[in-house]
Amino acid sequence: MQCATHPNVETDLRCSRCEKPICPRCMVQTPVGARCRECANVRRLPTYNVSRGIFARAVGAALLSGVALGAAWSFFNLLSFFFFGIFVGLAVGYCVGQSVSWAAGRRSGPPLQAAAVGGTVVAYVVRMGLLFAFGAWGVSDLRTDVFGLIALVIAAFIAASRLR
Repeated sequence: MQCATHPNVETDLRCSRCEKPICPRCMVQTPVGARCRECANVRRLPTYNVSRGIFARAVGAALLSGVALGAAWSFFNLLSFFFFGIFVGLAVGYCVGQSVSWAAGRRSGPPLQAAAVGGTVVAYVVRMGLLFAFGAWGVSDLRTDVFGLIALVIAAFIAASRLR
C-alpha cells in the first residue's frame, strides 16, 4: 500500500486511530502507537503561536519603544559617552524586549525576537541621527562609535533573549 501523504512511498504502517496508511516521515509516535499528524493533534505551544495581528502589535511596540529609547540614549550619550553607553545599551535591550513581550501578550518565539532586535536597531539609528543633528563630538561616524556598536550588539542580545 502507498502512504496517503507521499504516494510514491510504500508502507505497511497504518495510523492506530484512523487506519490511514502512513510512512515513517509522516508518523508521529504517541504513547498509544504510531499516528498520522491529524490524529496525533500536533500543534504549536500557545506561547509560540503568533498571529498576524499580534505580530503587527509587537512590531509597532518595537518601533515606538525604539524611537523613544533611541532619543533617550542620545541624551545620555551627550552627558557621558564612554563606558556608560554600554549600560544604556543593556537598558535599551531590556526595555525593547519587555515592550514587545507586553504587546504580544507575553508570547515568545523567533518572529518576536526579530521584531525586538529590529527595535534595538531603530533605537541605534535614532540615536545616531540625533547625535549627528547635534554634532556631538564627532561620534556620528560609525567607525568611531565603538562603544555604541558594542552597546547595540548587547542590546540586541538582551532583547532577543527576553523573548526566548
